[in-house]
Amino acid sequence: WRQVGDKAGEATTLTGIGLVYSDLGDKQQALKYLNQSLLLKRQVGDKAGEAVTLNNIGAVYDSLGEKQQALNYYNQSLPLRRQVGDKAGEATTLNNIGGVYHSLGDKQQALNYYNQSLPLTRQVGDKAGEATTLSNIGSVYHALGDKQQALNYLNQSLPLTRQVGDKAGEARTLNNIGGFYNDLGDKQQALNYLNQSLPLSRQVGNKAQSATTLSNIGGVYSDLGDKQQALKYFNQSLPLSRQVGDKAQEANTLYNIAYTERDRGNLQQALTQIQAAINIIEDLRTKIDSQDLRTSYFASKQGAYKFYIDLLMQLHKKDPSKGYNAEALHASESSRARGLIELLTEARADIRKDVDPKLLAEEKDLQLKIEAIGKLLQDSSNKSETATALLKKELEILLIQQKELQTKIRTNSPKYAGLKYPQPLKLPQIQQQLDKDTLLLEYSLGSDRSYLWAVSPNSIDSYELPKREEIEKAATEFRRNLQQNAAGDLTALTALSAAKLSKIILAPVADKLGKKRLVIVADGELQKIPFAALNQVETFQWNVSTNRATNTEVYQPLIVNHEIVNLPSVTTIASHRLDLKGRKSAPKTLAVLADPVFEANDTRITGKPTSIVPNS
Repeated sequence: WRQVGDKAGEATTLTGIGLVYSDLGDKQQALKYLNQSLLLKRQVGDKAGEAVTLNNIGAVYDSLGEKQQALNYYNQSLPLRRQVGDKAGEATTLNNIGGVYHSLGDKQQALNYYNQSLPLTRQVGDKAGEATTLSNIGSVYHALGDKQQALNYLNQSLPLTRQVGDKAGEARTLNNIGGFYNDLGDKQQALNYLNQSLPLSRQVGNKAQSATTLSNIGGVYSDLGDKQQALKYFNQSLPLSRQVGDKAQEANTLYNIAYTERDRGNLQQALTQIQAAINIIEDLRTKIDSQDLRTSYFASKQGAYKFYIDLLMQLHKKDPSKGYNAEALHASESSRARGLIELLTEARADIRKDVDPKLLAEEKDLQLKIEAIGKLLQDSSNKSETATALLKKELEILLIQQKELQTKIRTNSPKYAGLKYPQPLKLPQIQQQLDKDTLLLEYSLGSDRSYLWAVSPNSIDSYELPKREEIEKAATEFRRNLQQNAAGDLTALTALSAAKLSKIILAPVADKLGKKRLVIVADGELQKIPFAALNQVETFQWNVSTNRATNTEVYQPLIVNHEIVNLPSVTTIASHRLDLKGRKSAPKTLAVLADPVFEANDTRITGKPTSIVPNS
């Protein structure tokens, strides 16, 4: 091709070589050849070929776990696909973008892209692409807990993959169905599907899929109690993930090994594996430039941090002299509020300074368009439902473009490139933030056990609490009773529920409370309750017949003797103080009251809103 000067042919062959290297697991060589191809495609003005190559480069980054880079290339490919009228290619790229959002924990955005891809695959008769997208939609519904919808889509996908002879797609769908039955508790059916998937992925040489399925089979055996068999499969999966550079799957398998070793009583081996998994998660996280995606990705990995905290605390129980409880506190800080301290750090760095003025002008133009459509939607009295729907769709597209542009601005900032992500505080640094009259109470709720750390300027004490389910049940009951009686007098139910929750989460540390200022870093449902209303007296009981406290005790809320400070993490104290250092005090005071969303299953996300206080 080079000899005859055929740059288009040269570019095509370079792409082919790049894809072979990608399949062999040599991703860096793949990128080298694909980037050479991309330059030539642009040089000869081959828009269709450029779109294909951009998509292929995105897929390589995707397989490496570098989701932000993958998304950047997919988002360059998509408009070119549409420009040249390549509907099949457009469907593929839409599906790939959906896959990125899915892997980063943004399930609704994933569904949005998958549902754009599906009709296009059907329109062009791409049954293999249709099967892939159906399987992916099924996986999203599985993750969202909608089992019926999940099985419906997966069962549509499987016969299509077989009809077109797509063994790779068949292996992927069989794996997904196996995962579905595993979560349903039908372990034998799960093994049935996973053991059908594995030989197919091996047959087509798909090492990444083989690694995933091997790890999933290991997970089923671990659940069945056969830990030795589980480790056998995990140890086959791990080198394959490393061979193809699939960091995300490597982290998942390391977590699975750690879990299994913990169950076998090998706590130190488990610690080594989970620390390796956490290191990968942290590394992948820092490569995501979009704040929203970084947050959703981190939220999807909380299980690994909860396990790490629990493991450290179990080690602390065996040997309290090693300081494992302090390490667990640091892990707790690492698992929460990272997004906030990063935003504060970026704000101090003024990362918009020296950014390309064209990008800032484009951002301003987008904002004006968004505001214009917002005003049109406010005055919807004379608009048809169709016109309103079109405006909402246009607004949704503009908001997505705005987020992508903001990410681009941050990425192109000279300061952002060298910005070091702030690290959560360790015990000595935490203690420096506290005075002698302040006590930090930090909670971490886990599926088997929960924990409380009580930290003063010169001490740390840790306590094992009941599992998340028990604590959250008591917290929900207390919150519900408060809501029902928000405008009335204290009732027996409210008082008793306050006492019940207080006994669980405050009684262990009651002797250290005194009249100190309490800094509360809560977790789960505890983030939604007013600690100030909890009961100061551990032995408090309510006599229903007399409607009074028994003995000489009275209901005494914490607020009577304590100043209560609620924080998303104690690290935010240091970050906020640094932010305020040297700043002049504002001439006026602003109070901001909010009802934040902390979890993916919050009713305000799932579409079933509830009032914080009774409607009246």
